[in-house]
Amino acid sequence: MTDKSALEEIIAGLPEVRVRPMMGEYVLYCKEKVVGDVCDNRLYLKITPASRNYLDGAPEVPPYVGAKPYYLVENTADKAFLAEVMSAIADALPAPRKKK
Repeated sequence: MTDKSALEEIIAGLPEVRVRPMMGEYVLYCKEKVVGDVCDNRLYLKITPASRNYLDGAPEVPPYVGAKPYYLVENTADKAFLAEVMSAIADALPAPRKKK
């Protein structure tokens, strides 16, 4: 389970990033698109061609049992880098579907 303080430390200073609690952990949104998760105080970002340019070589592990692999981001201190990666992932993803 992720601590609120660890979550706040990870997302502090990231523009256009918001979180939403989901099943005891947190989902990360950038530009209103899901870009990753925070599970057990660790940051996971979606694997896309855009994220591969930034995170090639990072461990690819599922954030929870039954999930598809995500990149595990171990260095969360470089906020400019994280903002750039999350923005690139969001730009590469399709627009969210309209709710009926």
